[in-house]
Amino acid sequence: MMEPRIPGMSIASQSAQVHAESTPVTVEMDPVEYTLRKRLPRKLPKRRNDVYVNMKTDFRAQLARCQKLLEGGGHREICIHGLGLAINRAINIALQLQASSQGVLQLAANTSTVELVDDLEPDDPDEAREPMTRTRNNSAIHIKVFYPDPQ
Repeated sequence: MMEPRIPGMSIASQSAQVHAESTPVTVEMDPVEYTLRKRLPRKLPKRRNDVYVNMKTDFRAQLARCQKLLEGGGHREICIHGLGLAINRAINIALQLQASSQGVLQLAANTSTVELVDDLEPDDPDEAREPMTRTRNNSAIHIKVFYPDPQ
């Protein structure tokens, strides 16, 4: 179906005008007027064999914790969870565990998207601005590291 043409206006201009009318307008927040406070993500249920990887803790300490759970903790499997920037670290830990076991350990990875909430607080409390919240999505990975059942 063809759109009606407006005489004297180019097709590109008409297309831009139609696109501008159909696009919802988003209000941009002024970073000078608000302080961004990131809330902690909602966590999965915490089990003894769950390891939540972050970028603040030393890599070797996180790796050692995973090795301790697998070898001395009596667990045949652990779940390594990484969110956002920590995804690469979670993958690296899982691969290091597999390599150090000479390929005995197996890996099963799942990805997901996690909805995060940020608080936007006004810098000047005397002004009539209300605190706001915004949601955003972030990628996550969940890697199951396990010993396969002997057959």
